[in-house]
Amino acid sequence: MTRTDNRLRLLAQTWSGVAAVLVLAELASRAELLPRRHFPPVSEMLAELGAQLGQASFWTALGQTMQGWVLGLAFAAVFAVPLGMILGTSVVRYRAFRAIIEFLRPIPSVALVPLAILVYGVGMESKVFLAAFAAFWPLLIQTLYGMQDVDPVAVDTARVFRLSRVERITRVVLPGAVPYVATGLRISSSVALILAVTAELVIGSPGLGREINAARVGAAPDLLYALIIVTGLIGWGLNSLFGMAERRVLHWHPAQRGAR
Repeated sequence: MTRTDNRLRLLAQTWSGVAAVLVLAELASRAELLPRRHFPPVSEMLAELGAQLGQASFWTALGQTMQGWVLGLAFAAVFAVPLGMILGTSVVRYRAFRAIIEFLRPIPSVALVPLAILVYGVGMESKVFLAAFAAFWPLLIQTLYGMQDVDPVAVDTARVFRLSRVERITRVVLPGAVPYVATGLRISSSVALILAVTAELVIGSPGLGREINAARVGAAPDLLYALIIVTGLIGWGLNSLFGMAERRVLHWHPAQRGAR
């Protein structure tokens, strides 16, 4: 079986499962196994989604959500990656800040909603703050692990060749940590999107989350589910894009060669 045939077989298996779930949901709603008032048929959700694609307000809300996601992930990366590199290259620094990291990391971002409203109000700034805070920690931890999980034989070899500390970090440690950072970015991307939509739902920041809440208040379940489907498709698409970028950039890594 060729590689193309294998990919087609995998795609057929994946989409057949999706189609089966959609058909079952459609039949369950029309047969009133699920209350149609709260769970309309899938065909009506998709029809409403198609109608929303022609509305300027939909694209405006989508753009506002993506703006919050981009800014939140960007701020998280700007601070998490350098900090992870600084702490990961020194056992003393890591031990000094470990307690602070373990204290702050479990704090749910939603618990910071009152603080965000108090400091930034209910606009874009609050959404970006919450998304950045949530996305910061997975990326920081992955960077730390990457810096600390370098092959000691490679480091010793670099010492034997009399490479300076800076050269050892740039030529040995950093290349070994890149796969961890890439994984951290992919995880943080999903986390940032979740918190961006959550901020829109809870705070009322402009975006898809606020439109979902408006559909709930307006008793429009078909619109509500259509917008929820959009957020799911965005998350799936972003995860797929980061996965593809990771495979392309890290094609030299043994894990990626094994996956292929």
